[in-house]
This record gives sequence, structure tokens and C-alpha cells, in this order.
Amino acid sequence: MQVGISTACLYPMELEQSLSTLLSMDFRLFEVFLNTFSELSPVYLKELKKHADAYGARIKSVHPFTSGYEGFLLFSEYERRFRDSLEFYKQYFEAANLLGAEIVVLHGQRDYQYSKLTKEAYFERYAALYALGKSYGVTLAQENVNQFRSETPAFISQMRSYLKDTCAFVCDIKQAVRAGQDPYAVCAAMGERLIHIHINDNTPQSDCLLPGSGTMDYDRFRRLIADFGYQGDLIIEVYRSNFKNLQEVCMARSVVERLI
Repeated sequence: MQVGISTACLYPMELEQSLSTLLSMDFRLFEVFLNTFSELSPVYLKELKKHADAYGARIKSVHPFTSGYEGFLLFSEYERRFRDSLEFYKQYFEAANLLGAEIVVLHGQRDYQYSKLTKEAYFERYAALYALGKSYGVTLAQENVNQFRSETPAFISQMRSYLKDTCAFVCDIKQAVRAGQDPYAVCAAMGERLIHIHINDNTPQSDCLLPGSGTMDYDRFRRLIADFGYQGDLIIEVYRSNFKNLQEVCMARSVVERLI
């Protein structure tokens, strides 16, 4: 288990600048948040990988910039759009290959309360994406996200039960809190299919803070993931508005390192 960070923490700084800044702060494990179409260019991605390699750094995961549109692209009632979007998402799996990343993160279906797509249909769509990712040697992991179908422990449990060993999950603490869910319950619902963690902190007044700045019971969280043999990493992911200076991010890394 290692401590890493998402390039999204410095958004809207451009991706290559964010990576360079975090590398200069001695981070060596990353989730790369792609922000636009040009960042899917193989030439651009190879340069990004070359820069990370120069520092001995590793890119663990890729986050698509289309995550907010996945309900429309992948989980609507229009079958042809889903098939076309499978073709489009090949670009993310190819990007992961070029960066040496193992995981692509999925948000899924937003505003699901108004959808006629059944849970079973959602699971089958995900399974097709998961299989496509595996054909590239990449794992597509469902993240729990506020206002998305994946926001509740109940849905996560149903998905895990339906798909068994053909699914994987990302646990994001802030997203659980934002959705009014117990982050420990969300994590427990993912069980042994949890492969990636976005770690952050919270208080009753704020649902997203740097690790160590809130009231999260990390000892409890550590025991929970140890119970089902978590083998992934801990990726710090907050928003730029959640800290004033970069030294605070370094201090948060020290907090997370104590969990390993």
C-alpha cells in the first residue's frame, strides 16, 4: 500500500503543470484526471509518462473527463449511443496503457431516479465496459458518487452480488458523506472488490477536507479495509478550495502515511 494523490487536487491548473508541481513535492504515485479531448492524444500522454518516469513515479489510475455525462453516454435507454460510447471509451483504456495505469474510474448514471433503465440493465452495461477494459489489461472501477446510482451501500451491495468477480470499486469518503451515507458502510459494501481509495476528511460543517483536518476515524477505516485484505493504495483527492497552500498537502500526506 502506498500514498498517492490525484492531479485533480490542483484543478484548474493544467494537467502537466499539476503533475510537475506534485512531483516537485515528492509525490510518486498518481491518479491522473484527464480534463479534455486533447489530453487523450498519444503524443501528449507519452510526454506525461516520460515526465513521471524521470522521477521514478507511477501513475495508478485514470479519471475520465466525461464522468459527468456517463448517464447520457452509457446508461441511457438509447442502445446505439451505448454501443458508440463503448468505442469512445476505448480511448481511456488506451490512455491508461500509455500511462502504465491499472484502473479507469467510472461515475456511472446521474439523476437515476428518473431513468427507466433497470438495475440489472445497469449491471450488464457495466459488465460490458468492464470486459472491454480487461481486454486492454485495465480494470474499470465503479466509484460511489453523490447523486449517482452508486451513491448508496445498498446499490453497491446489489452490484457486487450480481456481478461477483467481474466488478471492482473505488471508495471515495467525501462522496459518501456528501450523499448523506456512512462512508464505513459504503466501504464495507464494496468488500473484497474494493481496489482503489480516494482518501479525504470531513467535519459536520464540511464534507471535504484534507486528511487530518477533520473528524474521520482513520483507525476504524484502516481496520475495516484490513478485514477484507485491501491491497490497493490511498490516493489523496480533495478540491483546490480545500487548502490554502501546498505545505498543507504535504502535512496531509504525513497523516495518510501513518495508516500504512
